[in-house]
Amino acid sequence: MKNDKLKNQYRVNEQIRAKEVRVVGDEGAQVMALRDALALAREQEVDLVEISPNAQPPVCRLIDYSKFLYQQKKRQKEMKAKQVKVEVKEIRFGPQTDEHDYQFKLKHAKEFLTDGNKVRAYVFFRGRSILFKEQGEVLLLRFANDLEEYGKVESMPSLEGKKMFLYLAPKKAGAAKKSQQKMDREKREAEAKTQEQQAHEEQIAATGGVFANMKGGDELLQKLKENPEE
Repeated sequence: MKNDKLKNQYRVNEQIRAKEVRVVGDEGAQVMALRDALALAREQEVDLVEISPNAQPPVCRLIDYSKFLYQQKKRQKEMKAKQVKVEVKEIRFGPQTDEHDYQFKLKHAKEFLTDGNKVRAYVFFRGRSILFKEQGEVLLLRFANDLEEYGKVESMPSLEGKKMFLYLAPKKAGAAKKSQQKMDREKREAEAKTQEQQAHEEQIAATGGVFANMKGGDELLQKLKENPEE
């Protein structure tokens, strides 16, 4: 049905009703009788497509209509792919949420933001627990800080009735990717440094016996440990 709708969107060749049309091409525009425009289309082995029927006279192009439809469908798919549907996911806390529950909800929030969704986190104050609103605010601020690499704060914690809300929007994928690359690089550098230190210690252990038999060997060995580059 969608293909038929797109196909019937334009009048083509003998479907065009105007007596004269404005034919637009790479070399400019020219007004001519419909029969002459159709003859020109046949000569070039293309179609006469009416792209602006309400103009006076209607505007037409000489194009391969099948190729034109394919390009239109492709463009529509690309536009649809770019229209990412953003959902708002809710995370609910109590004013005295325990650490295990907090970490569980933090994990879900990271997944939501990574998927491109927004997060609305809130603390629900039941009954007299409204007295702990400062505690709820601290919890939401901690939540925002722990999600710093995944999302940005759209609005700071605010109390609405018995609920205190915090809104987070996902960061761009490129920023998250960059952050991950930085963490991976730091991890590799730390591992390389550890391996270098281990190799140095093994070298010291292997040569320890030699220094032990030398005059002042203990002092020299201790100096080598403190200054491995000397």
